[in-house]
Amino acid sequence: MRPSVEVPVNVFLVGPMGVGKTSVGRQLAKFLGKQFVDSDREIEVRAGATVSLLFELEGEPGFRLREQSTIDELTRRKGIVLATGGGVILVRENRIRLANRGIVIYLHAPIERLIQRTSGDRNRPLLQTADPRGRLEKIVKEREPFYRQVADIVVSADGKSPRHVANHILKRIEDMSNPGRSGENRL
Repeated sequence: MRPSVEVPVNVFLVGPMGVGKTSVGRQLAKFLGKQFVDSDREIEVRAGATVSLLFELEGEPGFRLREQSTIDELTRRKGIVLATGGGVILVRENRIRLANRGIVIYLHAPIERLIQRTSGDRNRPLLQTADPRGRLEKIVKEREPFYRQVADIVVSADGKSPRHVANHILKRIEDMSNPGRSGENRL
């Protein structure tokens, strides 16, 4: 499906780990004819190490500095759909850059779905704990207000295919360009 409206700006996907930002982002980029970029993969390529190893070696503060620099550069590019890491919104500068340099889509899903998608995934350093469910619930609760603050569009990714979610996002973007038709923008 091609949008009936040209989308001249970048599209940035935010949301908790396991919600499907990468899968939806790839599909959305395909629909829009834009380049897809995953910020975590970009950080890994630049560092020559996995996100998990970077967390282990530098801790979360060190990783967030790398992420902030990467987000600044990526959001300056033109013609991209960017899937961000779940914690990108913890840094104020990242929220400002995302909000000012493109359309921000917040993907959300119930905690059960997120747990199902992340269980046993060794590449989720923040979930390497005795109680991954409790940790994930805490993370989502802490970050939810930031996701909503930065979002132009809020979309549920629960139980839907990446293609379905991407189509829904396209419709919502189209609604944004037709005043009077859109609903929740910048909650």
